[in-house]
Amino acid sequence: MSKATRATQALDRAGIAYSVHAYAYDPEAPRIGLQAAEALGIPPDQILKTLMAEADGKPVCVLVASDREISLKRLAAACGAKTAAMLKPAEAERITGYHVGGISPLGQKRRLPVVIDAAALAAGHAEIYINGGGRGLQVRLKSSDLVALLSAQAAPLT
Repeated sequence: MSKATRATQALDRAGIAYSVHAYAYDPEAPRIGLQAAEALGIPPDQILKTLMAEADGKPVCVLVASDREISLKRLAAACGAKTAAMLKPAEAERITGYHVGGISPLGQKRRLPVVIDAAALAAGHAEIYINGGGRGLQVRLKSSDLVALLSAQAAPLT
């Protein structure tokens, strides 16, 4: 598998230090983020899964620890919206240009608002892992670099 993806290219362009971590992706895993944490031997709260949702009908990218579930009510509140819902996989793929299981918050087809669960940032990990733009590919970087690059908003989502 090539390690150069739109996500890693975005990190390179921004001059952000990161490392690439490949693992054996299991498409049958019930929770892909947890499978990635286990395969890489890291705590599940150190891997942030990328979810695609909509708030009042507008797409939003959501990052949350792989062992947590978001509250759609809290997501709507964080976005200043009345309602929030998860996008269907086909819609998430169309909007991001990535395949489900390989969606990264970086290098998407168009820049979307990004909300990161505040608990994930408060977990105390100096570095976090996010999808690197391919199935079975994670990148490790400083959480502060990720927040700055994405202009992400932190909010309680779980």
